[in-house]
Amino acid sequence: MPGQASPAETVVIDSNAPAHPFPHFWEGTFGSGRAILTLRDSYRTDLKEVQRAMDVRYVRFHNILHDEVGVYDEDAQGNPIYNFSYVDQIYDGLLAAGVRPFVEISFMPKKLAARDAPHPFWYHPNVAPPKDWGKWELLMERFARHLVERYGESEVAQWYFEVWNEPNIDFWAGEPKEATYYQLYDTTARALKKVSPKLRVGGPATAQAAWVDRFLQHCAQNNVPVDFVSTHVYSNDRSEDVFGTHEQISRDKMVCRAVRKVHDQIQASAWPKMPLIWSEFNASYKNETEVTDSTYMGPWMASTISQCDGLVDIMAYWTFSDVFEEQGVIKQPFYGGFGLLAERGIPKPSFHVFALLHRLGDERIPVDSDSVLATRRKDGTLVVVVWNYAPPGPDGAPKTVSLRLTGVPSNAGVTISRVDAMHGNALLTYQEMGRPVSPTAKQIEELRRAAQLPPAERTDLANGTFQIQIPSHGLALLEIK
Repeated sequence: MPGQASPAETVVIDSNAPAHPFPHFWEGTFGSGRAILTLRDSYRTDLKEVQRAMDVRYVRFHNILHDEVGVYDEDAQGNPIYNFSYVDQIYDGLLAAGVRPFVEISFMPKKLAARDAPHPFWYHPNVAPPKDWGKWELLMERFARHLVERYGESEVAQWYFEVWNEPNIDFWAGEPKEATYYQLYDTTARALKKVSPKLRVGGPATAQAAWVDRFLQHCAQNNVPVDFVSTHVYSNDRSEDVFGTHEQISRDKMVCRAVRKVHDQIQASAWPKMPLIWSEFNASYKNETEVTDSTYMGPWMASTISQCDGLVDIMAYWTFSDVFEEQGVIKQPFYGGFGLLAERGIPKPSFHVFALLHRLGDERIPVDSDSVLATRRKDGTLVVVVWNYAPPGPDGAPKTVSLRLTGVPSNAGVTISRVDAMHGNALLTYQEMGRPVSPTAKQIEELRRAAQLPPAERTDLANGTFQIQIPSHGLALLEIK
């Protein structure tokens, strides 16, 4: 049973207080399943649904060079053969949908690979270095030149080109890992810039916030082009791997602790203003139903963006959809997938959380609370998000927050939108169904209905104050005007 509510926390919000810009750095870029999946109707339908609710500008995925995309082949004499047919269909589809590619350059075509080094993912990408660095350089040049010729230099200059994915772990089979990755990065970056100096290229795209300081030092010492830094951390990464310590860092603190680490490394580098792109993050890199499919994601996400504000330029949530096959074909709708949308496009609580956070203003007002974030829109509307964080698992105690607002009419209207166990939570209905592996059409419709947010509540301030109770793992967005 949930615990007893603690005494109310009083939070003062001065709507006229000096504010700082609050760009929506968490919603402009999303990760997704591998390249070939973008051609599926289910992928494109999910992308449209996410776009409808939030500001998606870029999409990142693995494997644009995988053999199933057909980019690279060789004739009997070993001469390269290039085919960009599926690449065109993939990128045409994104652009037609109104989003741009965040190009992750991966993985190695088999006929260009130094050896067979399949990654354990279900589709077994080859993660070996190239057998011939000259052929790799020529592939990168031909790839970039094709994109510029097809889409125009001014368009492709607005994309991002990220060299590889997580080379510090099992996605790169070069030995030694770091030195051979730098060879890959240097060759790739110079080939892209040869086509156009306007193309934006970066790395090291590492897991666990690794290598960034040494990567920047390497680029500076060797005059290697770099336009942005990218790296990854998940909230259940271990402190030993991220910081080299034996701390027990809670999930709501891990991502932004790592962001701070890399932010500080960039500031200490030869390029202290280098853009930082967190090209993967989530509350878990495992399949944990009680995390990524649950209402836990509301407080976790709100806390994460609150802490990371000002430290990072872009954060790319992994992923927008469960059209995703790294562990194989999906076996049931709710299995702890990374997406905002479950199989058949069923919205998870995380989808609604992103949709609500999209409604935050673009200026942030300071408040003295670690569970309240206050913003202001251009039209003067105050938008406040309040949450009740608790670790994954059984519900904890509800939380009461008393807001005292100044600088607004004392009886201003308040619109309240919630995501919690009883609001926008299809997982509860799925569990009550007995977790069917293959829901019937009728059950899928029932899950869709359960996933919808009910209409927002409406009330007024009482002499400039408002009190709200938030259940454990709950989040509420308040619009005050």
